[in-house]
Amino acid sequence: MNSSKTNLLGLNLEELEDFLQDLGDKRFHGRQLFSWIYRKGARGFEEMTDLSRGLRDRLKKTATIEGIVEHRLMRSKLDGTEKFLWKLSDREMIESVLIPDEGRLTLCLSTQVGCPLGCQFCATANVGFRRNLTSGEIVSQLLKAQDRPLTNLVFMGMGEPLLNYDNLLKSIGIMVSDLGPNFGAKKITVSTVGIVPGIHRLAEEGLKLGLAISLNAPDDELRSEIMPVNGKYPLNELLSAANFYAEKTGRRITFEYVLIGGLNDSLECAKKLSRIIQGIPCKINLIRFNPHTSQAYQAPEEEKVTAFRDYLYPRAPAVTLRESKGRDILAACGQLRAAEDDYTA
Repeated sequence: MNSSKTNLLGLNLEELEDFLQDLGDKRFHGRQLFSWIYRKGARGFEEMTDLSRGLRDRLKKTATIEGIVEHRLMRSKLDGTEKFLWKLSDREMIESVLIPDEGRLTLCLSTQVGCPLGCQFCATANVGFRRNLTSGEIVSQLLKAQDRPLTNLVFMGMGEPLLNYDNLLKSIGIMVSDLGPNFGAKKITVSTVGIVPGIHRLAEEGLKLGLAISLNAPDDELRSEIMPVNGKYPLNELLSAANFYAEKTGRRITFEYVLIGGLNDSLECAKKLSRIIQGIPCKINLIRFNPHTSQAYQAPEEEKVTAFRDYLYPRAPAVTLRESKGRDILAACGQLRAAEDDYTA
């Protein structure tokens, strides 16, 4: 990236207007610039034909539009899932996943290079934490897929979104703008391991985003064993925050529960889980653990999966068993690690 020029990708409308004003131009041209970058996908100023020649020349001298670069792409032979390996300007790598389903096409976005939270069942934890993504790097994942008929966005890729809060919210603001991608907020879900202050803060934004909480255990002892974050934000605080979010936004919470063989898939765990979510407007999304070479855990037996699901419903408001997509290309839940040797197939 040319450090002597300002990268406009990731700037919101107000920042683009400020930039143009500093160039000695009219602020209202910022709306045109915003639309060219985020709605029309322009990557060069010559394309922006409704801007004057003089302004385009000034922009070429002072600014650039530089996003992430596609490094590798894998397609699942099982279900058509696509996993992208992106190279960033500092040569770090991230992944995002395009997930087809009946009548839906969901883009799963990353928010950090690696992750600092150390969840024991997640391959991204083995990467460690490298850095937060910029707003431009987050938005760029969407812009690269904007030619597809996307129906949903989920922040469930690499990293913890609520630990990169400012860049997350700035990116979402760009994504939902009617001058840009114009993506409906109700079609966007933010997933968190349970960063309680971030949940409260997100509830106050007025965006009515979907919220998915990675729960994975029905008591503090087991949850702390597999998710160290529980030591800082135990279940009583997390569930209280979840209830606050549902009340504030009118959106029901999705509790993600990864079933790990012999660890959290017992009928006793199902009974505890049904008790702790009582009174919270929610649905429970059950996910079979997806094994990875760096993990010692096992997938659950199908009989236990069925028994767990059947006990929960109708004791929980809604229960779904999510079929993991992209397992053959290590693109399923918990498998992302941005490793180039995963792309040999």
